[in-house]
Amino acid sequence: MTGHDASGDGRRDLRLVKAFPFLKWWPEVNRRSVRSDMIAGFTGAVIVLPQGVAYAIIAGLPPEFGLYSAIVPAIVAALYGSSYHLISGPTTAISIVIFSTISPMAEPSTTQYITMALTLTFLAGAIQFALGAARLGSLVNFISHSVVVGFTAGAAILIATSQLGNMFGLSMPKGESFIHTWSNFFQLLPGTDVHVLMVALATLGVSVLFKAYLPKLPGMLIAMVAGSLLALATAGGSHGVRLVGSLPARLPPLSMPDLSADTIRSLSSGALAVAMLGLVEAVSIARAVATRSRQRIDNNQEFIGQGLSNIVGSLFSSYASSGSFTRSGVNYTAGAKTPLAAVFAGLSLMAILLLVAPLTAYLPVAAMAGILLMVSYSLIDVHHIKTIVRTSTQEAMVLLTTFLSTLVVELEFAIYVGVLLSLMLYLNRTSHPHFVTLVPDHDPGHRSFVNIVHKPSPECPQLKIIRVDGSVFFGAVNHIAEEIGKITSQYPEQCHLLMVCSGINFIDVAGCELLASEAHRLHLDGGKLYLCNPKREIRDVLERGGYLKHIGEQNIFHGKEEAVREIIRRLDSERCRQCDARIFNECKGQPCASC
Repeated sequence: MTGHDASGDGRRDLRLVKAFPFLKWWPEVNRRSVRSDMIAGFTGAVIVLPQGVAYAIIAGLPPEFGLYSAIVPAIVAALYGSSYHLISGPTTAISIVIFSTISPMAEPSTTQYITMALTLTFLAGAIQFALGAARLGSLVNFISHSVVVGFTAGAAILIATSQLGNMFGLSMPKGESFIHTWSNFFQLLPGTDVHVLMVALATLGVSVLFKAYLPKLPGMLIAMVAGSLLALATAGGSHGVRLVGSLPARLPPLSMPDLSADTIRSLSSGALAVAMLGLVEAVSIARAVATRSRQRIDNNQEFIGQGLSNIVGSLFSSYASSGSFTRSGVNYTAGAKTPLAAVFAGLSLMAILLLVAPLTAYLPVAAMAGILLMVSYSLIDVHHIKTIVRTSTQEAMVLLTTFLSTLVVELEFAIYVGVLLSLMLYLNRTSHPHFVTLVPDHDPGHRSFVNIVHKPSPECPQLKIIRVDGSVFFGAVNHIAEEIGKITSQYPEQCHLLMVCSGINFIDVAGCELLASEAHRLHLDGGKLYLCNPKREIRDVLERGGYLKHIGEQNIFHGKEEAVREIIRRLDSERCRQCDARIFNECKGQPCASC
């Protein structure tokens, strides 16, 4: 085969793998891996059974939709994503965003509500796919961890609040705000149904015990069975204990989103929030598991995988899905070797759905309320909240603002508030580069410069040496100009300014204009602006824009020693002769008045 033929085959293979990413890991599938993946897949299917029903209720959908959403999306995301262990399906945060977005427009569980949920899922998937195809995977990095922790904690409180009526057997109005819901709860509390509360607390207690002492067993599933048996044993049905009802024993039916202009317009904001939240969840979980499995995650491919899973899922009665931390963690610890485990999880859930669905007729709503309280508690990441509060005041403010916004405004806007606040803090930090005044280190054997704050030493009366740490761009030029102005006004005799540029990674036209302007101003004051150790990219920008002519190429130096050696020759020799500081080695050879 010729080299040309080989390269042509290589390009075809690359295109094929790009179109069908699962071909990349398919050669790793063997008898041993299939066995491990089947065990891990079945384990995940058992775990998602109570979770799926609970999440669907949170989303305002019939319970079976939570299970549908754990089948098709999980398979598609595994085949088209990049993670070997990520399992996709319904999640708490996305479920509550869907409910908050659609419930003001339609009655939960109705045909209109279901259609809008599927449409929202399709739109979110299209946004995710478009971002992945455009290779914008880095966008997920702009949603800080503090935003996610704050949002999730707020969502947990909202979930618990939404189940107060089901747990205490109270007929509470739906669709009320967080504050009004609690107000109604305290007014109706005297009418608590003891039988309902007993079933809910028993289910919650069993779930807590299994999580604490037998975490490897499907505690939620066992707790739901325990709650159902208790309701049956105490004749709960005759005492006001409502039942979830039998789920249809069928595979996910075909469905069609409503893509009319009016529907798209009304759901676009919520779709963007679901898309971004889903991507943050999926990529964060994939990265967390990848650190243990030592696998590299491709953000863009994950975007595409999540997008396709939601697009295809919306055609099979599945609402918006993302990475599941619980199922992904269990999938890894259960010994999954390839993404085929997620495929087996989906197939296993299909079989379980056909066999177990009729048994949900005996599942009390109060038992589901107890399970949802357990879910909401597990969502509050106390460890990271303490770490964020202890580490950074600004990040703590982002977390608190997102948390409170989740409780008092629409959920999708709470995400936007957190993201915008994070970006504002980031821009504020980057627009304020750090200025460090440098002086020679006089310790024997040293030939370096140190921060004057860490090691106070005299400065040269004519030359000020500063290091700028940060980018010199349009958002920072005002701050930089103010700092240089303070320096030159406070030390007017130091009209020669040496700027060490090793900490500058980026400069734009506004930054170039600033340096040229400062060079001209210092020249009028009888001094000069010197640049030392600029990165090649910085020098190229200055050269292309013609700014080196204004600054003077003779005023650009590769290192501090070279810069000092040359600048000393350009200083006022008479002032140097009268100077007693003589902080540079080069000063020792200069004549002095007292010599």
